[in-house]
Amino acid sequence: MARRVALHGAGSWGTAFSLILADAGCEVALWGRRPELVDAINVTGVNHEYLPGARLPGAVRATTDPGEAARGADLVVLAVSAQHARPLLEEWRGLWTPETVFVSLMKGVELGTGKLMSEVIAETTGAGPARIAVLSGPNLAREVVERRPAASVVACADEDTARLVQAACHTTYFRPYTNGDVVGCELGGAVKNVVALAVGVTDGMGLGDNAKAALITRGLAEATRLGVAMGADALTFAGLAGMGDLVTTCSSPLSRNHTFGCHLGAGLTVAEARGRTTQTAEGVASCRAVDALGARHAVDLPVTRAVVDIVHGGRGPGEVVGALMARAPRPEGLA
Repeated sequence: MARRVALHGAGSWGTAFSLILADAGCEVALWGRRPELVDAINVTGVNHEYLPGARLPGAVRATTDPGEAARGADLVVLAVSAQHARPLLEEWRGLWTPETVFVSLMKGVELGTGKLMSEVIAETTGAGPARIAVLSGPNLAREVVERRPAASVVACADEDTARLVQAACHTTYFRPYTNGDVVGCELGGAVKNVVALAVGVTDGMGLGDNAKAALITRGLAEATRLGVAMGADALTFAGLAGMGDLVTTCSSPLSRNHTFGCHLGAGLTVAEARGRTTQTAEGVASCRAVDALGARHAVDLPVTRAVVDIVHGGRGPGEVVGALMARAPRPEGLA
């Protein structure tokens, strides 16, 4: 099992995952950009900005120096924003060894390139598929730091690497499963953020649970269609990285994407919603990248396109919901 882990990203999920790793027996170097946040974590043991009240184990130490974080690490875990991953990894290019194993906690698709985060890691670090793993599942940071039971998926092309990561984060309250479908797990994590925005919009409009259930179900079909077109296993989307993550993100008040959508559905502008959101809602940027992936693979993504129309196209939620309901009827399935 890995014993020293560099975790780059001191936001809510990065901080929560550092607690999991420490509870599993790892020594964790947690990298954060801002000195005041890092100093506060080291002095108080608490990330007061993102997870107030949650005390981290003594095995977690924070630093602003990415080189110090990476030094001697068996695993490098990446929990930065998806749209900032490439420039940061390019900046840190000289920190890794030929044996470094990378674990992505990032849930998004890169704008412009349409690359999944595992592809961005491969391009910027030179690591092959056997050294790149993805962790994805229904994991709300606040519940994790309270050590409530949760499960997740570690996906990697190499089974031994998946098991290494699995052992590094397996605790009495956090149960990771392994999976060989990296594309499916990543895509499930990215698309669910977009669907959660859509569900949040309908909740903000007060449209009820029938509308929520329909969007979750059709959003899952949308993710599955795109995943299969990209070579993923359809069954992955019925698991923790698909349906599990989707249900949690679309239904919990702790979900930042759902909350952002609620603001829009209640009548706030995108700028006003951003002003009320202290953390990154990945779906706001990723919806355009997911929509572009759909066009590239000739897959129809009406829910994703509806989110793009509201967030980036200036269309009103009521108009977009009406257009979704007016689409031509068809068999259910995945079509």
